[in-house]
Amino acid sequence: MQSEKQTWRSKLSAYVALFLPGIFLLGLNIGTGSVTSMAKAGADYGMSLLWTILASCLTTYFMINLYGRYTLVTGETALQAFKKHIHPAVGIFFIIALTVGVCGSVMGVMGIVADICYEWSKTIVDGGISPLYFALFFITLVYYIFWNGKTEFFERALAVIVAIMSASFILNFFIMMPPPIEILKGLIPKVPDTISGDKSPFLIIASLIGTTVFSGLFIIRTTLVKEAGWVLADIKKQRNDAIFSVTLMFIISGSIMAAAAGTLYVEGIQLSKASQMIELLQPLAGSFATSIFAVGIVSAGVSSQFPNILMLPWLICDYNETKRDMSLPKYRLIVFLISLLGLVVPIFNAQPVFVMIISQALNAIILPLTVISIFYLVNRKDLMGEHKAGKVSNIILTLILLFAIFTSVSGIKGVIELMN
Repeated sequence: MQSEKQTWRSKLSAYVALFLPGIFLLGLNIGTGSVTSMAKAGADYGMSLLWTILASCLTTYFMINLYGRYTLVTGETALQAFKKHIHPAVGIFFIIALTVGVCGSVMGVMGIVADICYEWSKTIVDGGISPLYFALFFITLVYYIFWNGKTEFFERALAVIVAIMSASFILNFFIMMPPPIEILKGLIPKVPDTISGDKSPFLIIASLIGTTVFSGLFIIRTTLVKEAGWVLADIKKQRNDAIFSVTLMFIISGSIMAAAAGTLYVEGIQLSKASQMIELLQPLAGSFATSIFAVGIVSAGVSSQFPNILMLPWLICDYNETKRDMSLPKYRLIVFLISLLGLVVPIFNAQPVFVMIISQALNAIILPLTVISIFYLVNRKDLMGEHKAGKVSNIILTLILLFAIFTSVSGIKGVIELMN
């Protein structure tokens, strides 16, 4: 009996391991920024922008699949390829740009998680519990897991958190979903009219795309593929993992949008920040649904915090082609300092505007450059051989590049508005 249990556990562990790279990407992609963007789109425009999530997820699938295939063929990660075949400065730019983005994300994520928990705690404790205590708790929890675990442990811990997040948002979808016909209509591309007193829906579209089509996903993907030991013979495994990751990405993002569309949009209530969902959903959906949504947001924040704090050390190891030994003092110090940024919003009670402006400005440049870089690499016969990109792949890449430029222009406009 004991041996049967061990066999079952080993089989389950092996099955989960097949999708760990995809789960890691999902944790990185679905954070509090995504939750806020999806919820605001649902509250302001109902399900009419669901097509944007679908287009973004299809783009993400193509890009992570293409970056992953490059690594399967050449054995090189993205940063190694940029360094060797384009210019070392390109690799360094990606490290700097992604790190600045991560720093802004760590501040914003922990600020939102702490704020959500504070609003949630008001339903239990009179006056609520200070956001600072929640921020300290989650920062300590994530850093403790980082300190005591190896990469495999991070990935498995992340898998559990992602599972909780997925279950929470999907359950919420069935509780608060709008009519199915509205969901189907949302898959038809159209730009809704501007809401009175609000900014252009193009900015919402750009934010939905920006939170889904993230350059860091594609670059980290190559590292995960190489570390998993996958080779060209594993191309089907790599593709299935990418399908799994992006499918869940679409389901979770759509569920968040639907929860807001089925409640706030119906009541004509607009949304400006994620923590509003707690106080606004309470009278509309009840305490049970509100609590589930809160658990989902907190799980999304914690799951994205794992990849965020690991991003810089992993990029450094990748660029230098050294072993990813996160127990080294220098990497533990880097992760500790990045983790501390999560206290900025709760302590100073303000959004890290300057860092977020720089982050958004760099993201406006990094996405087109990410597309151009892989465009160049996969079309080199000396690198890809018979697996060189064909006409169809190049047409899709050209469309994605135009898509990325549109997002960048919208993002730059948003930054200018933020600075004025």
